[in-house]
Amino acid sequence: MLGPPLTADDAEVFEAVIVPRYLTFFAGMAVEMAIASSGARVVHLGCRTGYPDEQLADRFHDGAVVGVDPSAAALDRARARVSHLTTGRVSYHLGGGLPTPFPPRAFSHAFTLHPLGGPSERAALLGELARLLVPGGQALFALPLRGSFPEVSDMLREFALRQDHAELATAVEQAWSDRASVETIAHELEQAGFVDVDVDVQLLAVSFASGREFLDDPITRLLVLPDVRSGLRADPAVVDAAVKYLHEAVGRYWSEGPFELTVNVGCASARRS
Repeated sequence: MLGPPLTADDAEVFEAVIVPRYLTFFAGMAVEMAIASSGARVVHLGCRTGYPDEQLADRFHDGAVVGVDPSAAALDRARARVSHLTTGRVSYHLGGGLPTPFPPRAFSHAFTLHPLGGPSERAALLGELARLLVPGGQALFALPLRGSFPEVSDMLREFALRQDHAELATAVEQAWSDRASVETIAHELEQAGFVDVDVDVQLLAVSFASGREFLDDPITRLLVLPDVRSGLRADPAVVDAAVKYLHEAVGRYWSEGPFELTVNVGCASARRS
């Protein structure tokens, strides 16, 4: 749910392309909603190349930020990003499973951006955020809400209809409804032991010159398609065939015109009870 390990090349394009064109919208909301406090200790689960850890360090000028990620190559990028900061202000740890190696109640703030998976994976991640926070600590949780990526879901529905594949059709609809909404993410946070839940939403349209550019873009390859696949509860071979069809159909339908991806960006803030 924190994302698969990245190669060195993938970490480079994550930093150069995904952060400025896509992830900045998720991170910007989280940083804006972060409640400043003296001596803050912040943990960033699934930190990838370390964005927006520098901005968080600036916001909590006398605090510390700790990132954890399963990708050594991404963490190398993250460390390079903050190498100019005072030693100890930002540090990184390699790890991908839950629970993380940190002790309970070790942080005043905990956040994650664009986690993968459905309701059970979100519950595990929110449970870990709750475990890591002191009472009254703030969790920040930014992700694509329900209504995101309809262009991709429509192509998967088209494939299921053309192949008369009832299992995939059901899986696509289930994935659509399983994606968090403003109401469900608030409920999930409350179930995990949080109070004072506030959810901010921003509708984002990510533009590509063509369908082929969308398919080849690192945003699609490293975040959008892994996100979509993680929510589909169907035979992996069937999902592979559907994704292959997606590539063919999007490349054909938008061969000469621009393609826009719709993302319903949500960021939730909550306090540990």
